Formats: sequence, C-alpha cells, structure tokens
Amino acid sequence: MAVGNIQITGTGQLLDLSRSLRAAGGPRLQQNFSRRIRRAAEPLHRDMQQTIRNLPISSQGRKAGSRGGPSPTTRPLRATIAGAVKISVRASSNPGARIWVDRSALPSDLRGMAAALNEGRIRHPVFGNRRRWVQQNTTPLWWENTVRAHTPRMQAEVARVLDDVRRSIT
Repeated sequence: MAVGNIQITGTGQLLDLSRSLRAAGGPRLQQNFSRRIRRAAEPLHRDMQQTIRNLPISSQGRKAGSRGGPSPTTRPLRATIAGAVKISVRASSNPGARIWVDRSALPSDLRGMAAALNEGRIRHPVFGNRRRWVQQNTTPLWWENTVRAHTPRMQAEVARVLDDVRRSIT
C-alpha cells in the first residue's frame, strides 16, 4: 500500500446506496450520509497527523571533530507533512472517504518525504553538501500501522451508516 492514499470506496454496497440516494432525490440524505462517513474517517485523519508529528527520527552520532549547527530551514519537517494529510468524502460517483498526503501542499523538496519516512530511512546530503551524506532512521510503516489500527472501527462505522441510510430509504 502506497503512502499518501488510503480509501474506503467502491464497495458494491456503497455504490448501490449512492444510486439509491440519487434515485430517492434526497439531498438531505446525501448530506447526512457524507457527514457520517466523514465522521467515521476523522479519527484516522487526526491519528495520521498525530503519528507523523510524534514520529521519532534518529541519526548516527557525530564523529569526533565534526561540526554541527542549526538547520538551514525554519520549517518543521513533521508538522509540514502532518499539515498535508487531507481527508475528502464523496457521496456521488465513487462514494467513500479518502485520506491522503497532498503532495501539492508540500514544498517541492519535501514531496517524496512522506514515502521516505514510511520506509524508515532518510538519506540526504549534509546541509546540501553532496559530497557528505547522512542517514536518519525512523519507525518504518507508520502509515500502514496507523491504518491497520483504525480499519475495524471504520468498517463497523461504515456498515452502521449503510444500514441506517438504507433503512431511511426503504
């Protein structure tokens, strides 16, 4: 599973329900459906952001005689990526919820960073010096583990929403 996109969409029940909602002509029902699906996905969205904000990143120790210094950028890496985690809900053609890392919301030099963090290894030049490289490590598979922890709750909530809306249509 790729970092940046998790979806609960396209299941036969959601598609059938979406068609029924359109046939019933109830915009209020569609809004209720969308609101409840969003509410089911919001805890995962918040947990994704919290997980990335608290993700530990460690590096190799400095060698004797090597110098260090403050980062040349002022933007915080993890908070920037957490701000790019988005949620969207659709009740029409492809109904469901989607949580993803919006790469367009990230600076150009950080567009692949969420995937690199998910691999657990970040290798980069030291302060842009391409002759000196460093490797930093983090907890691998943070995206998949967070999704896996929320999947049973979300599936139960979506099933409950489907049942409620189906009952109100019939």
